[in-house]
Amino acid sequence: MAQYSAELDGVFLALADPTRRAVLGRLGEGRASVGDLARLFPMTLPSFMKHVRTLEQSGLIRTEKIGRVRLCALDRDRLALVDSWLAEQRANWVARTDRLEQFLTIKESP
Repeated sequence: MAQYSAELDGVFLALADPTRRAVLGRLGEGRASVGDLARLFPMTLPSFMKHVRTLEQSGLIRTEKIGRVRLCALDRDRLALVDSWLAEQRANWVARTDRLEQFLTIKESP
């Protein structure tokens, strides 16, 4: 559970920033070079590289150097970690609201 939690923390940390979410959105369309991605944002390349490193460390993207170009690609499997956590939370809340509904229905019955 602790390993799962640490991985999830890293993913949510990466997703917490709007720039990184925008990068993921762009990479959802296909691979892109760091330079092409950086041109989309009003910041210096070193500042943008911090975002790339955070995304890479969280496992949300993979980078690969081909010649002088570093290409980034979305790792869709990593998003499954978030999806499974959200599914667990959704199931917990559905169960809680079902129990609340049952409780209220019993209280209203004569």
